[in-house]
Amino acid sequence: METCDVLIVGGGPAGSSCSWGLRRSGLDVIVLDRENFPRDKVCGGWITPPVLAELEIDAEEYAQGRTLQPIRGFRVGCIGGPAIEIEYGKTVSYGIRRREFDDYLLRRSGARLQLGEPLDALEHSGGRWIANARIAALAVVGAGGHFCPVARLTGARAGGETAVVAQEVEFALDAGQRASCAIQGEKPELYFCPDMQGYGWCFRKGNFLNIGLGRADPHQLTAHVAGFSRFLRESGRISFDVPAMRGHAYLLRGWSARPSIGEGVLLAGDAVGVAYPQSGEGIRPAIESGLLAAETLLRAGGRYETSRFEPYRRQMSDVKLPWVMRAGGLLPSACIPRIARTLLKTRWFTGRVVLDGWFLHSRSAQL
Repeated sequence: METCDVLIVGGGPAGSSCSWGLRRSGLDVIVLDRENFPRDKVCGGWITPPVLAELEIDAEEYAQGRTLQPIRGFRVGCIGGPAIEIEYGKTVSYGIRRREFDDYLLRRSGARLQLGEPLDALEHSGGRWIANARIAALAVVGAGGHFCPVARLTGARAGGETAVVAQEVEFALDAGQRASCAIQGEKPELYFCPDMQGYGWCFRKGNFLNIGLGRADPHQLTAHVAGFSRFLRESGRISFDVPAMRGHAYLLRGWSARPSIGEGVLLAGDAVGVAYPQSGEGIRPAIESGLLAAETLLRAGGRYETSRFEPYRRQMSDVKLPWVMRAGGLLPSACIPRIARTLLKTRWFTGRVVLDGWFLHSRSAQL
C-alpha cells in the first residue's frame, strides 16, 4: 500500500496549485489523474496577472518555449450587431494554451505524479482514505473538474445540476488562414448572444486560434454555435470554416449545491463550482480555491475532521454578485436582453463594467 499525507485527484490548475501550496510546507502529496500530461484541455485559455502573482510565476521564464500572448485590448459586441474596441495601452491579461500551462503547473508542484490512472474506488477505513485499493491518504482533495470522481463518490449528482454548457475548439492556423484572419492576438473578441444567456469568444494566440461559445441555457447549443460561426464569417472576422468543436460543462460560483467539505475531504476548482458568475472564467478561482484548500489543510495540522474545514466551506459559499447583476434581478426578465444590448453599445459600460468588472476582475479580491 502506497501512503501519503494528501491525495489530490485531478492535475489541473486547482489540483496542482493545492499541491504546490502543500509541498512548500513539506507535506507528502500524490496527484492522481486519469490523463497523461501534457494533455489537451477544452478551455478559452486566458489568465489575468493575479494568476501569475499568486503562483509566483515569472512571465518571461514561463514564455520560454510556451505560449504567453499579451492582451492589451478587446473587441466586444453582440452576435449579429456592431462591436466596440477597447484599448488599454498595456498588458491586462495573457492568452495561454492549457496543455502547456497545466503541464507546467503540475510538473513544478513537487508532488508525486500518478498519471494515466482514473479514480475507480474510494473508501474510508482506519482513519485513512483508500483510493483504488492501493493508495492510503489522511486527506483527499477532489480537483477533477465538473465530473470529478471524488465529488461523485462523495454524493454529487452532476446530471441533475444547472450547469453552463459550452463548445469550443483550438487549432493551428495554416499560412492562408493566418493571412486572412482579422482577429488579433493582442485583442480577443467577445460577442454576447442576443438573449444574453451566453457569449462567444475568439482568442488568437500566436499561430493558434480558440473559438467557442458558452450558454447558461443549454437548449439548442449546437444551433447557437453554428450561428456564431456563421456570424464570424459573414462579418469578415474569419474566412474559413471552424473545425468541429468539443463540449464541456461547468458550474458557476453560487450555482452549486455540492458540499465543499467532508470528513477528510475538500473539493476545489470546478469540482465544487467556482467559475465567476459574470464571465464563466474558471482558471483564477480554481487556482485560488486550490491554494485555499492547501492553507486549510495546513492549518488543520493533520487533524482532518469536517469541523476543522468549516472556514473553507464558509469562504467557498460566500458569493457577492456585482451591483449590475443584483439590479438585473429586480427587472422583468423580458426587459433585460434589450437593456443589455443598449448598454453594450456604450464605451463606458463595455469598458468599466463588462471588461474591467466581469472579465478582468480588476476590483476582485481573492477567494
